[in-house]
Amino acid sequence: MSRRVLVAPAPLREIEFTYGPILRGAGYAIEYPPRDHVFTEQQMSVPELLAQLPGCVASLAGSEPYTREVIAKAAEAGLKVIARAGVGYDAVDLQAATDHGVAVCYAPGTNQEAVAEHVFLLMLALARKLREQDTEIRAGLWPRRAVGNLRGKTLGVIGLGRIGKAVARRAVPFDLKVIATEIAPDHAFAAAHNVTFVPLEQLLRESDIVTLHVPKTPLTKNIINKDTLALMKPSAFLLNTARGGIVHEKDLYDALVAKTVAGAGLDVYEVEPPKTNPLFGLDSVILTAHTAGVDQQSRQDMARVPAQAIVKLLAGEWPEEWVVNTQVKEKFFARL
Repeated sequence: MSRRVLVAPAPLREIEFTYGPILRGAGYAIEYPPRDHVFTEQQMSVPELLAQLPGCVASLAGSEPYTREVIAKAAEAGLKVIARAGVGYDAVDLQAATDHGVAVCYAPGTNQEAVAEHVFLLMLALARKLREQDTEIRAGLWPRRAVGNLRGKTLGVIGLGRIGKAVARRAVPFDLKVIATEIAPDHAFAAAHNVTFVPLEQLLRESDIVTLHVPKTPLTKNIINKDTLALMKPSAFLLNTARGGIVHEKDLYDALVAKTVAGAGLDVYEVEPPKTNPLFGLDSVILTAHTAGVDQQSRQDMARVPAQAIVKLLAGEWPEEWVVNTQVKEKFFARL
């Protein structure tokens, strides 16, 4: 069996101290993508993966595209594990991985606190008109006028999983009323944190701030569109720190231009990195670069867990809580 592991996100090289001892301690050699500057987040392309991944037994993965073609070629050459340094895995063709006996892992519980902090960054920036004040002061103006507030407002959380719960917990000291929609509601948590479950349409109508915390699936793709945006208050803000493609960006642009929605805070986009986008020209939008879940602590945690998953799986263990495509178990062990 190959002893090579591809660490696909180049910036992880600067925190090798987090995962390197785990992989090397188990006898694996680490390979990195060819990048001139490790601080530049330029994810590997399909051609690069096709060139470098075959011959590796595992990938400590970022958001690079693990297509059926990539997985088929790499699995034929010995790939057995794709372990995502994060909690999303929509860049991986799960069915292709399962078909080829490749276990796909993720790192649950590693970045929900980071994302929740970022949500409040966006929320406060929009409410307190941070962008406008900063721009005008730099232009020599003095925009000392009343701004918005959070206290007493209604926060609508779409998706009350780990991240949604972390957001709801932080809403308490801000004196926000929290309503949520969730396909698998945790009623004990809701009761303990004064969260009320409501249907999506009611949440959109009643919320002053709507924040998205659902995975990107066929059911959630473009869940925020012209019809759902039309339900929101014209004074409301929309926050997306989940995944690009959950929000239909053209419909959001139209709503913001028409002022049927007051503002948006976006950390994720339909195309990443986004080279051009009409939303970038709107003063009512706050933009960040898919960094909500990547603070210094969470990045280390998100790198450590997939390294541990790789070592455990290749040693014949089955860390159920980290494996996404659990149905691959029999085929995986047959290949192992």
